Amino acid sequence: MSNLKFCQINAENLFLLFDNPLPINYLKLERKQWESLTAADFENKPLSKVIHLAHTLIDIDADIVMLNEVGSVESLKNFNQYFLDSKYSPILVEGNSDRSIDVGFLIKKNLPFYFDLFSHKNKEIDLVYPATADKKISYKLSRDCAELRLFKSDVNNPFLIILLTHLKSPLDPERIDPGGVLRRTAELKACVDIYNELKKNHPQTPIMLCGDFNGTASRFNTDPEFNYLYANTDLEDVLEIAQIPLDDRHTFIQVKSGFRSEGRQIDYCFLPETLKGKLVTSSTSIYPYKDQYGSPLKRPDTLEQKAQLPSDHYPLIFTLENMIF
Repeated sequence: MSNLKFCQINAENLFLLFDNPLPINYLKLERKQWESLTAADFENKPLSKVIHLAHTLIDIDADIVMLNEVGSVESLKNFNQYFLDSKYSPILVEGNSDRSIDVGFLIKKNLPFYFDLFSHKNKEIDLVYPATADKKISYKLSRDCAELRLFKSDVNNPFLIILLTHLKSPLDPERIDPGGVLRRTAELKACVDIYNELKKNHPQTPIMLCGDFNGTASRFNTDPEFNYLYANTDLEDVLEIAQIPLDDRHTFIQVKSGFRSEGRQIDYCFLPETLKGKLVTSSTSIYPYKDQYGSPLKRPDTLEQKAQLPSDHYPLIFTLENMIF
């Protein structure tokens, strides 16, 4: 038995693509020098933000990091190699994103178990847009519902399964789904159905569901698209299990006019009944970003302050104790 520390974070456009090997002084490059390292269609994440994000993850020191908005497995490998001292094994399967932002994992090396990653990106979702109801169109998840299995010797007999997703955002460029609600509802249902199918096939294996849900999926003021989760599973948010005060659950800060900001929780890690007793409640929190001296940074009130953070989402961290490997 042992403890496992987890971190869930939307890394906000973590693109790290290099056309050539990095120069020795890559940590001190000027902005234009950094930007010139790639001719890829997607700009690399600003160097200062990458360094700050790396310092954050080094400070958190999680055994398993679950990430959203990663720009390919190459980016994840580069982040691990050049900024995390290769202390993790990066693993990612390219999903369906039209922005090339995927979900992936960093798994600390030398843990006493194996892992394998499966994808559910080809699962069709139950979605019909009123504007195109007369057409037979099949849809899939916007990104993926990645399935990470942790096992001792047999991949088909895992001791833990982690589902990681990134549901549809509120953006509606085609103006057929205001707030992305219809698609997010369908994607949430698909993830829950995947969860229940895995639970049926692996009745002795606890299954977690984590990620950026792009809406209020907590038990307080629950957005309607997430009611299906509570009606059809035994899952509960780690922050709810740990009874974290509502004002301390914000994972995303929306800056409004007049130097005002509003916090929301849109990132979640849901645990099944069999894991709730293993949650170390004192370890469960939203991690505050810190300045160069290690002091927590206050919540941003302006877009300029928010732009200085390594991501527009905050990390969610927690530990499970007495896990049987």
